[in-house]
Amino acid sequence: MSRFNEKVVLITGGSSGIGKATAEQFAKENAKVFICGRNEEKLNEVNKEFIKNGLSIEVISGDISNVSECEKLIKHVINNTSQLDILVNCAGVHVEGKTDSMTEDMWDTVVDTNLKGTFFMIRYAIPFLEKVQGCIVNVSSDAGLIGNTESAIYCASKGGVTLLTKALAVELQARGIRVNAVCPSEVDTPMLDAYIHEAGISKEECLTQTLQNYPAGVNRFIKPEEVADAIVFLTSPKTKAINGACLSIDFGLTAGY
Repeated sequence: MSRFNEKVVLITGGSSGIGKATAEQFAKENAKVFICGRNEEKLNEVNKEFIKNGLSIEVISGDISNVSECEKLIKHVINNTSQLDILVNCAGVHVEGKTDSMTEDMWDTVVDTNLKGTFFMIRYAIPFLEKVQGCIVNVSSDAGLIGNTESAIYCASKGGVTLLTKALAVELQARGIRVNAVCPSEVDTPMLDAYIHEAGISKEECLTQTLQNYPAGVNRFIKPEEVADAIVFLTSPKTKAINGACLSIDFGLTAGY
């Protein structure tokens, strides 16, 4: 029997990148997987792809930057399954540029999704996770551990996710809920592709620029599946002693120099 058989998993940002890879991992483990995202068309495309590959998921459209929709997403899962075992907060957006060119709209878009959305998804999930001694994994970033130039808003949002993870791990331990985070650096996802497009450079040029900051010997971006593996690991029954961890997945980028 799979370690996640009959477990109910809700993944935000599940239509692409890390969220999609994580949904696939859990679906292969026979979990009952719900993915949510803002783009209903993309969600349906992912659902068709999974069905074609013999995997089953449920899709829900919703924008977690809206607090009322966070509550609706949790209620949808509970109304359909009566339980929630694992919450994975993958939804995220990115903005980059000189701080004196940033706008209030840019701040609100990034912080409302990355930090506020993560907080309120957890806030509404707590009563149901407590019933089953469930767990949460938040997707932070290397930018949630160290400062990145011209990424002040993104760093602020992900730094908030990192410390939110630690604070909630301490608070919710007594209620039987574990809270951990993964902190990946550049992952080969549509978010990275969007940045490359906006920057007007090739993927090879982006990789060359990126690797200048990494320890010697690194020659590629991180794969979404590698982050998904870590997320699944942190939710497994054998990791019950791991709580409040913020696991770096970055080829040693944040380890030092």
